Amino acid sequence: MGHYFENDLNLKSEIKELSYKYNSSFFVFYSDNGVFSKKSLDYGSRLLLETYLSIDTESKRVLDVGCGYGFIGIVIGVINNSYVDMIDVNKRAVHLTKRNMKKYDINGNAFISDAYENIKDKYDVIITNPPIRVGKDKVLEILEGAFDHLNKNGYLYYVIRKDQGALSIKKILENTKTVELINKDKGYFVYRIKNM
Repeated sequence: MGHYFENDLNLKSEIKELSYKYNSSFFVFYSDNGVFSKKSLDYGSRLLLETYLSIDTESKRVLDVGCGYGFIGIVIGVINNSYVDMIDVNKRAVHLTKRNMKKYDINGNAFISDAYENIKDKYDVIITNPPIRVGKDKVLEILEGAFDHLNKNGYLYYVIRKDQGALSIKKILENTKTVELINKDKGYFVYRIKNM
């Protein structure tokens, strides 16, 4: 059994369609084998997205890290009319994101990047449901590395389940940052950190 952060070229493609409604906006996303949350929209991702949209309604430059098939970034792009770049280490995920972006005429790009290795720009917002199963070191690389790619006064938003290390990761980040818990539900914690 492969993981969603690995590129398994032998994995058979079985495209699925997943639907999502936000207020009066209706979305359908292509999903496939070998990507995160392939059968249904992940609850943590939904909580992160909806918490963000309830706080920030302005058009911003946004980076979605570990985008999967583009659920979070595409909805932000449509609802807030934001410029959104979406990155993932998984080639199939990026391919799906590009297909999904086309349907909604998103202003932005989707491309392969292991954490921030291919990121040249700076953003107002970086948002991520980090790949917990790849290990704490990679999660911290994504969270701590965000501040090199955020504009001054920009924000990092992220979600982690309590039983997957939310509190221990928060403690590490609090050595250098002020970490704000902005929502929690069903064991998922949504945090925000301002880039001072």
